[in-house]
Amino acid sequence: MSLADWIVLGLTLLGIVLYGVWKSGQSQNIDQYLMGGRTLRWYHVGLSVMATQASAITFLSAPGQAYSDGMRFVQFYLGLPLAMIVLCVTFVPIFHRLKVYTAYEYLEQRFDLKTRALTSFLFLIQRGLSTGITIYAPSIILSTILNINTVYTTLFIGGLVIFYTVYGGTKAVSYTQLLQMSIIFLGMFFAGVMVVHLLPGGVGFGHALKLAGKLGKMNVIDWKFDPKNQYNIWSGVIGGFFLQLSYFGTDQSQVGRYLTGSSVGQSRMGLIMNGLVKIPMQFLILLIGVLVFAFYQFNRPPMFFNRYEVKQVKASHYAAQYNQLESRYTAVFEQRKNKADDLIKAFDSKDPAQISKAQDALKIADGQSLAIRKQAIAVMKKNNDKANENDTNYVFLTFVTQYLPRGLIGLLVAIIFLASMGSTASALNSLASTTVVDIYRRILNPGASDKNYLNASRLATVFWGLVCIGMALYASKVGNLLEYVNKLGSYLYGTILGVFVVAFYLKKIKGNAVFIAAIITEFLIIVLGNFELVAYLWLNMIGCLLVIAIASAISPLLPEKQTSNS
Repeated sequence: MSLADWIVLGLTLLGIVLYGVWKSGQSQNIDQYLMGGRTLRWYHVGLSVMATQASAITFLSAPGQAYSDGMRFVQFYLGLPLAMIVLCVTFVPIFHRLKVYTAYEYLEQRFDLKTRALTSFLFLIQRGLSTGITIYAPSIILSTILNINTVYTTLFIGGLVIFYTVYGGTKAVSYTQLLQMSIIFLGMFFAGVMVVHLLPGGVGFGHALKLAGKLGKMNVIDWKFDPKNQYNIWSGVIGGFFLQLSYFGTDQSQVGRYLTGSSVGQSRMGLIMNGLVKIPMQFLILLIGVLVFAFYQFNRPPMFFNRYEVKQVKASHYAAQYNQLESRYTAVFEQRKNKADDLIKAFDSKDPAQISKAQDALKIADGQSLAIRKQAIAVMKKNNDKANENDTNYVFLTFVTQYLPRGLIGLLVAIIFLASMGSTASALNSLASTTVVDIYRRILNPGASDKNYLNASRLATVFWGLVCIGMALYASKVGNLLEYVNKLGSYLYGTILGVFVVAFYLKKIKGNAVFIAAIITEFLIIVLGNFELVAYLWLNMIGCLLVIAIASAISPLLPEKQTSNS
C-alpha cells in the first residue's frame, strides 16, 4: 500500500477507537457496562445488530465465495425476515419484561439452574470459537500487505479490540458500530463502482453479469430439493430460518445488542431494519465478488491468491515446477481472455448460435485454467502438507490492493478491519456478560458488590479475548471463513433454539426433560454433522425439532414438582 493508504487506514482505525471511548464514558456499574444503560434508539440498535453479524468475514470472504461458487450463498439469508418477525412477537417482549442481562437467565426462571448453565456453556463454546475466526480475518490483510506470518498480525488485531472493549463496555461497542456501518456502506459502494469502471472498454455492467452467468456464477436461486446441497431455496428458507432464529434469539452477542434498546418498540424496529436491509446488502457484496470474477476474465489473476503460501513454495526445491505451471497458466489465460472477448462480441451480435459457441469455448479455456491451478496446489501440498489450499479469503483483498486507486485501498482495508472490530467487540462483550451473569454471579460468587461484578466483567473480557486469539491462530486451517463460521453455529444453534422453543410454548415440560433432551440432541447433531449426512443448514432445524420431540416423549417419565415463573 502507498503512504496515502496507510494514512487513511491509520486515521480511520484511530478515529473509531477514540470515538467509541469518548462516547461510551466511564461505566459505573454492570448495567451500564453490559447493557449501555438500555437507552439506545432503534436505528442504533439495527446498525449494531447488523455490525455484529457483518464481520470482516462478510466483506473478506463473501466476495471470494461468490468468485468461486457464484451467488447461491445469498439463499442462506432467505429465512431471515421471517425469523425477525417471530423474534419481535415472542422473544423481545419477554426479555425486556424480565429485564434480563442474558437470554439464559430466563431459562432458569422457566426451568432450572442446570438448564441455564448448559445453554450458557454451549453458547460460550460456539461464540468463543467463531470469534477467533473473526479475529483471524483482518489478520490476513495485514499479513498480505506486510508479507509476514498471520501469527503476529492476529496478536495485534486481537489486542486492539480487547483494549477498547474492556475500557468502554457495550456502549463503546455500539457507538463504534454505528460509525463503522456508515463507513462500510460507503466503502463497499465505491468498491462496486470501481470494479465496473476497471472493466475493459466495451465491457459494461450487463456484459459482466451475462459472462459470469454463462460460467455458472449467477446461480441466485436453486429450486431443486436436495438435503445434501448446502445452498438452495429450501435449505435457505427452512434451515436458514431456524439458524437465524437461534442466532438472533438465543445468541447473547445478538440478544445483548437489542436489549440495549430503550423500549420493546425500539428493539423491534431495530430487528425489522436488520431483516429488511441484510439480504440486499449481502446480495450486493456477493455481486461484487461476481464482478471481480468477470474482471479477472480480462486481467490475469494470480494462479493462487494467497501470496504467503506462494512465497513458501517458491523458496523451496519445488520452485522450478511451480514456475513452470505459472508459465502454462499465463499462456492459458491469454487464450481464455480471447474467448471472453469473443463471448462479449457474441452478446452484442445477439446471435444465439454464436453465443452458445463462444460460451462453450470459454468454458473449455476456464476448465484448463482450473486444471493447472489444481496442479499448482498439489505442488504446494507436496512442499508443505499443512499449506492452506483454500485461497477464497484472499480474492477480494488481492483485487483491492492491486487495482484500486490510492486512498481507496486504505479505506477498503479499513472497512474490513472495522467490520472485524465491531463483530469481535460484540462477541467479547457477550462472552463476558454470559460468563459473569450466568456463571460467576449466579454460581461462583453470588451476592458480591456491583463493583466486583464490573471488575469481573472486564477480566472476563480479557480472558475471552485471549481465548479467541488462540482460536484465531488455528483458523488458517478451516478453509472459507464465512462458510466455516456458519457450519460451526449449526452444530449448536438448533439445540439451544429447541430449549427456548420448549420454554416459550410447551409449558408442561419441565427442566429435567429438556436438559436430557438437549444433551441427547447435541450428541446426535455432532454425529450427523461429522458424517455429513445432510447439508449443515438442516442441522439447525433437526436440532430444534429433536429437542422438542425428545423432551415431549420423556417428560411424562420424569415427574417433577416445579413451578414455572415464565
